[in-house]
Amino acid sequence: MNDIATDPAIAKGPAASSALAGTVVLDLTRVRSGPTCVRQLADWGAEVIKIEMPEGLDAGDPMGGPRQGPDFQNLHRNKQGMTLNLKDKDGLALFRRLVEKADVVVENFRPDVKDRLGINYAELEKINPRIILASISGFGQDGPYANRPGFDQIAQGMGGLMSITGLPGQGPVRVGIPIADLCAGIFASQGILVALLEREKSGRGQWVSTSLLEAQLFMLDFQAARWLMAGEVPKQAGNNHPTSIPTGVFPTSDGHINIAASGQRIWERAAEALGRKDWLENPDYASGQARSKNRDRLNDEIAKVTATRTSAEWVEALNGAGVPCGPIYSIDQAFADPQVRHLGIARELPRDGQPVRYVGQPVRLSRTPSQVVSHPPAIGEHTDAVLQKLGLDAPAIAELRSRQVI
Repeated sequence: MNDIATDPAIAKGPAASSALAGTVVLDLTRVRSGPTCVRQLADWGAEVIKIEMPEGLDAGDPMGGPRQGPDFQNLHRNKQGMTLNLKDKDGLALFRRLVEKADVVVENFRPDVKDRLGINYAELEKINPRIILASISGFGQDGPYANRPGFDQIAQGMGGLMSITGLPGQGPVRVGIPIADLCAGIFASQGILVALLEREKSGRGQWVSTSLLEAQLFMLDFQAARWLMAGEVPKQAGNNHPTSIPTGVFPTSDGHINIAASGQRIWERAAEALGRKDWLENPDYASGQARSKNRDRLNDEIAKVTATRTSAEWVEALNGAGVPCGPIYSIDQAFADPQVRHLGIARELPRDGQPVRYVGQPVRLSRTPSQVVSHPPAIGEHTDAVLQKLGLDAPAIAELRSRQVI
């Protein structure tokens, strides 16, 4: 905790949460994985200072979309913003002064960039032994691919995910969200929180690092374990669950539903709810092993039944019988669902008299909940206030701005 966090000159109104109050984070990130990491900290009340290049020097953040677009806005809420040219010696000197008072620095440059700038962990630790540096890269901080540019879809492919996604025989398919980026960011934030906890005992910071590739491999979870422990190479299963049968997508008279009839007892309930008790006497479907062997034929028979009623009718009937079943929504339908509305994950914050909706945190804390309290900062919005806290007066700040140091 330090005085940057509590300085009223850079206060931004109500805190997002009190959980990380007093924790100062210097955000050097761009695009998605790094901003995802920092968003986690900002949403739980950390004082985040987003550092960008001065206007006119910045090449832009094309993968984040336009600054006023939904993608950028959702990634950078609850943050303050300043401009600082780290390639200028005076800009770098100011950054080092910020590090003296900060708790965390987050970056997702290619690994060699921070060495060239002189802001790697070895250098930051000299300035502030309590500093935590979090680094996110495409493939790791060292090794044969360390300096390759990282990109979510590349990690999805190299991490094996695309080989198990999609319908059998159609070729590899990417997931519909940048899952490697998002998971790397979330794992990095988890690593930061662990390092902050450990610092309470040791009094020392440390270097936290992850990569898109590592995050993607970790997210393979049981599919990775099938290979590592049993020597099985998983393949595409489409909408069918690879091991729980019948679990998959089935047509209805007005769309599609998911049914997850895993385990013998739930299978028995499903057969009864679908009006086909005779399936329970059929030796081809009598056991999980038999249903796996005859999966395609069983799925076809289930589809003929489900196609006779609407999705809503089947969702009610099957859930009423204790069989997991749910609709398959478009995204607008998902946010209109009564349970989703009850959970309140779409958070509103007014801007110019109009509500702006953000995706809120999916975790609830009973005493220190997370809120969306501020829109993303305009570029350099808090530069003057941050530098005034470091002791710079208005003429000094104006001189730095004239040289595009800020």
